[in-house]
Amino acid sequence: QVQLVESGGGLVQAGGSLRLSCAASGSILRINGMGWYRQAPGKQRELVAFITSGGTTKYADSVKGRFTISRDNAKNTVYLQMNSLKPEDTAVYYCNADIEVAGGRYAVRYWGQGTQVTASS
Repeated sequence: QVQLVESGGGLVQAGGSLRLSCAASGSILRINGMGWYRQAPGKQRELVAFITSGGTTKYADSVKGRFTISRDNAKNTVYLQMNSLKPEDTAVYYCNADIEVAGGRYAVRYWGQGTQVTASS
């Protein structure tokens, strides 16, 4: 009943910026943590950034100082502002969220469909 829809990916030159968004919809009682992962060709999926319901954040070392995660609880949306993009940032980016569904008994981790980010040199 819950869906996460991502947007904002695309193709930019190295040094450029993109802003990803991920909106959750459905019979949501509560959203706990929200985050962004990415997976490049031939590599494992890795955590990029994470934000708790209280606003505490963490980042992968490779993106610290360049990426910023934020959330709008009123809109059930998480964002990832990506600045100074590098070719090695090229990957499919996935959002996730731990969500308590109305009528449910525990939180479930949901995933977005993924959005392609490409930074060309």
